[in-house]
Amino acid sequence: MRATSQALVARPSRSFDPLAMMDGFVRRRAHDLFSRLQRGSLTFVEGNERTTFGQPGGLSATITVHSPSAFRALLLGGSLGGAEGYMNGHWTCDDLAALARILASNLSALDGLESGTARISRLVNRIAATARRNTREGSRRNIAAHYDLSNDFFRLFLDESMMYSSAVFETEASTLEEAQIAKLDRVCQKLALGPRDHLLEIGTGWGALAIHAAQRYGCRVTTTTVSAEQHRLAAERVSALGLEGRVQVLYRDYRDLEGQFDKLVSIEMIEAVGHEYLGDFFRTCSERLTPQGVMLVQAITIADQQQAQHRASVDFIKEYIFPGSCIPSVTTMVSATTRHTDLRLFQLEDLTPHYARTLRTWRQRFLANADAVRGLGFDDAFIRMWEYYLAYCEGGFEERYLGSVQMVFTKPDARHAPSPPAVR
Repeated sequence: MRATSQALVARPSRSFDPLAMMDGFVRRRAHDLFSRLQRGSLTFVEGNERTTFGQPGGLSATITVHSPSAFRALLLGGSLGGAEGYMNGHWTCDDLAALARILASNLSALDGLESGTARISRLVNRIAATARRNTREGSRRNIAAHYDLSNDFFRLFLDESMMYSSAVFETEASTLEEAQIAKLDRVCQKLALGPRDHLLEIGTGWGALAIHAAQRYGCRVTTTTVSAEQHRLAAERVSALGLEGRVQVLYRDYRDLEGQFDKLVSIEMIEAVGHEYLGDFFRTCSERLTPQGVMLVQAITIADQQQAQHRASVDFIKEYIFPGSCIPSVTTMVSATTRHTDLRLFQLEDLTPHYARTLRTWRQRFLANADAVRGLGFDDAFIRMWEYYLAYCEGGFEERYLGSVQMVFTKPDARHAPSPPAVR
């Protein structure tokens, strides 16, 4: 044993770099996963090396890897880790929206991204997410984390109406402003709004729908939000237009509303309700309507087949953009109204392609104003995060992993038959 020991001591030492070994392993693992692509193609540029995976001739994107940390984050954090790598500048892409489409169309092939060590990160994130439940206090915190960033920030990429939801582009030549007005008219026509109606809006935004409905359709509007910044600006806009007698802007949780209303509208607020509160939301809506009442919900949706997995996971959107959010499926919403209310689904319209175009336009405007975003005090990591968010969502709608619908519900005594113009 002594001779063996001396021989071992006499051998020249070899450097051992565990991090380099790990980086080599995760790189090979990532390459193995992406070799399973069935739709589209991805090219990875790593120094002087280029590697292409997938099927040529369709969608394609090129990813330039700037740090081995990119693969490390992907293996340890799954798709969320990949997004964090982009935010940190560890990789870039020549077409983020195309990348999002390729990933969305290869969900089953890339399922391994969320397995292995990534499951540990997913579990930690799920535990942390329990602190973001949409109680009354939690809702205010979650909404403030996104909507109270800065009204000036949202002005940089939204249209003049400050609508932050899918527009409806009636023609190829429609501008974003025209498409948002078309959407507002579509909502009001489906509700058959008129001077005798008192409309309740849950989720004020910056007041565009309330103002439009009061000015163009003559109804009274009570609108509520739990965003302090949105409440302040919406109230200012209503006052500047002399509409205080027709539009009341509340800073109140939907669960604390009182009274009854002829019509009710909620535009892309339901995603912030949270799965466990969907029944409460629809029950409250039903209780606020008269027996002849009509309700319109515009919602971002996820496919029924993906609902359970989405509900149980914490993805990039839930972690960094909309804490506490949960995108419902159409079946989930209809089931909630069936179990908790007497509301009946009257009409459903799919607007999904319009959301992809809306997001593309927002992203173009956002990037064109990147210097102004920096001027508001936001850093480059924040800009990359928002670029990723807008492209991520655009790709999701293009591939119909995400959907956008307008759903009209009626109370039992309603005899309402709206007929808005068809989208061309």
